[in-house]
Amino acid sequence: MTTRIDADYLVVGAGATGMAFTDSLLGHTEDRSTKVALVDRRQGVGGHWLEAYSFVRLHQSSSFYGVASTLLGGGRIQEHGPEAGLHERADQPTICAYYADVLDRMVSSGRVEHYPGCEYVGDGTFVSRVSGRRYEVPESCRIVDAHYLAPDIPAETPPYFAVADGARVIPVNDLVRIDHAPSEYVVVGSGKTATDAIVWLLGRGVDPDDVCWVRPREPWMLNRDRIQPEPEIFLGMVADLLSSAAAADSLDDYFLRLEDSGTMLRIDRSLTPTMAKGPTLGSWELELLRTISRVVRLGHLREVRPGRLEFAEGTINVAADALVVNCAADGLKNKPPVPIWRDSAITLQPVRAGFPCLGAAVTGYVEATRASDADKNAVCAPSPYGNTLTDWVQMTLLGTRNAGVLAAEPDIQAWLQRVPLNPARIPPGHDRSPALDDALDRIMSDTAPGLAGLARLAGVPPPTG
Repeated sequence: MTTRIDADYLVVGAGATGMAFTDSLLGHTEDRSTKVALVDRRQGVGGHWLEAYSFVRLHQSSSFYGVASTLLGGGRIQEHGPEAGLHERADQPTICAYYADVLDRMVSSGRVEHYPGCEYVGDGTFVSRVSGRRYEVPESCRIVDAHYLAPDIPAETPPYFAVADGARVIPVNDLVRIDHAPSEYVVVGSGKTATDAIVWLLGRGVDPDDVCWVRPREPWMLNRDRIQPEPEIFLGMVADLLSSAAAADSLDDYFLRLEDSGTMLRIDRSLTPTMAKGPTLGSWELELLRTISRVVRLGHLREVRPGRLEFAEGTINVAADALVVNCAADGLKNKPPVPIWRDSAITLQPVRAGFPCLGAAVTGYVEATRASDADKNAVCAPSPYGNTLTDWVQMTLLGTRNAGVLAAEPDIQAWLQRVPLNPARIPPGHDRSPALDDALDRIMSDTAPGLAGLARLAGVPPPTG
């Protein structure tokens, strides 16, 4: 049996980007009868946060996450602990409750219908994974692909390495369920999930010498102190990104300059990282991570056997009862950017350097306020995520260009200054200060040479206009 749905938009994916797009679309479309069908294979909204490990927190300020109409976290400042003075970072239960509340308001408006536990099968059709019922939308309904860059997480992704009989391997989610301590923990992964797992273990009394860290690549990480909502801080960091690019003579030199400015961090200062996905790290976390002395750098793990790990570049022995914690998954997809507006779909992607919720919110605003797809694509171009150093520089280049294009549209710029999701905003009524004036002056003088430097480092033609 097929049920026909009256909808103007079918949003495939009720995670962070799907929710941010829907919120902005409905908040700014002139036609108040516009209806959205929100579909997700999970049984709730919030995307991968519903399956995330329980001790995860946002990497950055809560205000940079969520939907444009509703501030996540209330803009609160941490008063205690190692991050006192920095903005709050929401935990998993808070994030899930936030999205559930946003959904309730959307549904209560009468303009959104939520279809949980459903799989989109194409051609405007989706199927319930519970009942098998099929649903279809009219041909005029616009499909919004909020799943194009959906992250993989260890809880839902099998290990990329083989696991022999007798070997103990768990996803990071299961750390909280351990009831018998092994003599050795092996944490697999180079990114933020791995750092979270290690910080959690050390915080519960595990000796650093009892942790083996399998780190296939050395990562550059952003300093959380510099990624804060205060415009003096964030715009000062932007100024450093531009001035460093203008002066750098190589990719490595660029990142080392960013390290000197306090923007970038690396765990081992004796090694030059090759990975730049750009997760955010606190200085207190960095200190803990540096206490792990047994770090394995033999390429990607191929197989886990009892008492042994086999790599592309060698083999090491571990404790016979070692517990391997899988923290490796493709959390930031590096699919090729595609035009956001095409006949087949609206494909949600970042439009600034990172900040996926902001990108989706901007896309929803542009969809609601522009008539033609050509006009929409002209002001809202995709920006990829980082991975290699070159990728990160390209992301920064495209994101900075896009910021300039968006700022040239008076209505978009006025809206962006009111939206906490925008890390570069100067809120209305914000007091000027010498630090803010200095940051703005540096951005003004360094934008052109900075963009030229980013293009040179990325190996692409210099920007024009």
